[in-house]
Amino acid sequence: MFKKWTDKRWVRTTLLLSAAILAVPAVNVVAEQIATKMPTAEIYKPSLQPDRIVLTWEGDTATTQAVTWRTDVNVFTPQAQIALATDNSDFEDSAVTVPAESTSEVATYLNYSQKYHSVNFQNLTPETKYLYRVGDGANWSEWFEFTTASAQAKPFSFLYVGDAQNDILEHWSRVIRNAYSDLPEARFILHAGDLINHGDADDQWGEWFKAGGWLNGMVPSIPTPGNHEYARISKDTPAGLTPYWRPTFALPQNGPDEALFKENVYYTDYQGMRIVSLDTNLRGENLDKQVTWLDQTLANNPNKWTVLMFHHPIFSSAEGRDNAEVRNKLLPIVQKYNVDLVLQGHDHTYARGQVVNQNSGQKVVDNDSTTVFVNSVSGPKMYESSSAVWDKNGAQVDKAVANTQLYQLIHVDGDVLRYDARTATGKPFDAFEIKKLPNGKKQMTETMK
Repeated sequence: MFKKWTDKRWVRTTLLLSAAILAVPAVNVVAEQIATKMPTAEIYKPSLQPDRIVLTWEGDTATTQAVTWRTDVNVFTPQAQIALATDNSDFEDSAVTVPAESTSEVATYLNYSQKYHSVNFQNLTPETKYLYRVGDGANWSEWFEFTTASAQAKPFSFLYVGDAQNDILEHWSRVIRNAYSDLPEARFILHAGDLINHGDADDQWGEWFKAGGWLNGMVPSIPTPGNHEYARISKDTPAGLTPYWRPTFALPQNGPDEALFKENVYYTDYQGMRIVSLDTNLRGENLDKQVTWLDQTLANNPNKWTVLMFHHPIFSSAEGRDNAEVRNKLLPIVQKYNVDLVLQGHDHTYARGQVVNQNSGQKVVDNDSTTVFVNSVSGPKMYESSSAVWDKNGAQVDKAVANTQLYQLIHVDGDVLRYDARTATGKPFDAFEIKKLPNGKKQMTETMK
């Protein structure tokens, strides 16, 4: 009996070895084949199926929510559905259908055209969780979830990232995913410009959306344009804000009353914080108009906290760069209204610091009335770091680093704002706290252990 069992085992082993030997040539043949790169136009071309879905706000964050998406040009009945979130799928029975507005066809350099569609859900209930999907009545996205803001000043958290710009899918995706993993309760994401490298490159916009994935459909974005949202992709593409910007993002139209500033200069109020986007690509009289508008916007600001967001730093942190006009025109307004945070990009380094006062020949920070200025980068493109512009213009760098991708987690709770910068792998790098004092002044304390 033992010998018989052994014989069967021998036969089985022989068959297995024979099969393995026969398989070797096939493996070698596969290894010798040359991989073919999928054409870019095939990867990113639109279809009837909705994609590039992104949440933003056009108006009141407590009672409205905007969503935008893309399809090919053959969608003629764009629409969205919304319902109160439930713990089962019965919510579909009560979903409300909302017709969408569509752009005209947007041409691409990849020889296809596309349409963008948007809906602004209105008359929503504050502090309420909703589900929504977008489509054309036959082709639908999955159901996404969002929660409306409170109509009152309540604690919340958000993310801030600098330039994604280059190799977005390859090297930025892990940064934005790690940021959300560290702060899944984030209520929105601030993007400080240069989301892509060439403003008219559809494949780069495709990378940006693919890198963020479903986060874009769940966590609203508040973007400001960088210089690369203005950069031309070819000699035949005219200069100016990319034709992708306004179709892609449905943003407030409460900026200066000119088409030039539509959806790039605006403000959003969220639970006791006013967030202001400026377009520092526009200089001369167009920057003057923004300064006048900003003065009025901050003079009539009922919120406890104020954040300014624009691309070109008031105090550059990269070697050989300076934005003197931006500094000369914006810094007086920042100081006049004692803005809490100025969040910027552009320099592909990290720097955080404050304006200082001259006291007996020494630079001394006045912590009772301080504004914190931050330049940050989340993408892989890096520059050399320099504090020269800070040093020459009455400011000091308190924390800096080069050749490091970062993301920032910001928490607001009553009179306290906590800021936490982390590297691409999630290592703590910088942290501070701003506290509003009973006498109306502020106190900034570094909290990095």
